[in-house]
Amino acid sequence: MAAAIAGGANRIELCAALDVGGLTPPPGMIALAARAPIPVYAIIRPRAGSFVYDADNEAAMMADIDAVRAAGLAGVVIGASRPDMTLDMPLLKRLMAQSQGLGVTLHRAFDLVPDPFEALEQAIELGVERVLTSGLKVSGPEGIDMLTMLVERAGDRVSIMPGGGINIATVERVVRETGVHEVHSSCRRPVEGKDERAVAFGFQAPASHETSSEIVRQMRGLLDELEVARD
Repeated sequence: MAAAIAGGANRIELCAALDVGGLTPPPGMIALAARAPIPVYAIIRPRAGSFVYDADNEAAMMADIDAVRAAGLAGVVIGASRPDMTLDMPLLKRLMAQSQGLGVTLHRAFDLVPDPFEALEQAIELGVERVLTSGLKVSGPEGIDMLTMLVERAGDRVSIMPGGGINIATVERVVRETGVHEVHSSCRRPVEGKDERAVAFGFQAPASHETSSEIVRQMRGLLDELEVARD
């Protein structure tokens, strides 16, 4: 988080367990994030795996949303799927109601839907601020065509925020071709040095990464240049 702030990020998505796509951050991390000088949105994802949730998962998410609000963070990142991978609108509506007063981003559960244009209209109906999506592909650069169509279809009704594989090498192309005004990136680099004993015991992953303030700074500079060029 400190690296993202130092690099000039506009907003932070706070996650634990990035190796599985991000899980709800623990209370201590949320409390620390509340001191950040930029908006922080906490992902609300109680477990790894699919986005199909049962009643216990829902109860956990509701409590986590309350904790985020109590800590004073700016918003949450939510998503939920039905077994057929359409958006679970009844659950999402309940999560939205619980998130009243907070900003809300719909996460990449969107990328699993069978009909992205129907899902886009559902996201707009929910009232989320933005949809985080890779254009239904594994990475944003692969999904540029769909991202472009989503941006056109969304207009000014909701922001489309590309994510997945957005880095210094790909961000300029994604922004130029889709016309988006914000992107999602981990801006990470490999962490050098690992404790072989910790890896052997399963306490540390064989490979790990951390957000780099320099990569954030470079990406922010590129985005600023592209925005100026548009004006």
